[in-house]
Amino acid sequence: MKLIIFDCDSTLSSIEGIDELARAKGPEVFAEVEALTNAAMNGEVPLDQVFARRLDIIRPDLVTCTAIEQLYIDTVEPTAIDTLNKLRAKGWTFAILSGGFKRLIEPLAKYLDIDRVEAVPLTLDENGFYVSFDSSYPTTYNGGKPEIIKQLKTELNPEKIIMVGDGVSDLETQPEVDSFIGYGGYTPREKVKASADHFIYKLDELLELV
Repeated sequence: MKLIIFDCDSTLSSIEGIDELARAKGPEVFAEVEALTNAAMNGEVPLDQVFARRLDIIRPDLVTCTAIEQLYIDTVEPTAIDTLNKLRAKGWTFAILSGGFKRLIEPLAKYLDIDRVEAVPLTLDENGFYVSFDSSYPTTYNGGKPEIIKQLKTELNPEKIIMVGDGVSDLETQPEVDSFIGYGGYTPREKVKASADHFIYKLDELLELV
């Protein structure tokens, strides 16, 4: 099998799910969380330093989570479905690897017909209120995405593996993949662009690279 692993936020969809959870809680919460997200994605502060802080600020509930699930679908990258269909015809299989929350991303994955989602478990109680997130999950800290890719390589033994993403945490996977393709359609990051094997602004540009 040949495997393409996609980041989700600001790659398969235009949104950053954590920021949208914060936006739903009001402008002050949004501004605080967005600043933390950008600092982490730009590599200015370690991811694990901001992850718990953002969740403690937001404390997402079921109603908000359900709205963000739909927002991921509504803001899907415009060329994604057609690109994935054409790549499938070329024999590629897909997975999503994200520092976002699994329950929010799974509906988008289903919409895109991607079976494998590696993302952070989020727990709500029976009344739909925030309880916790899995702070041990690898994508909550820097260096976690390469760990997941090592696991996938052991499990799936792909003949070729490609990573596509916009952030520094995606770039960290470069030593574990055959090709790292930076994505800048929503948030082009100079550090990612400078180091990526290729850099694209629309997902359909993948068709020329693979």
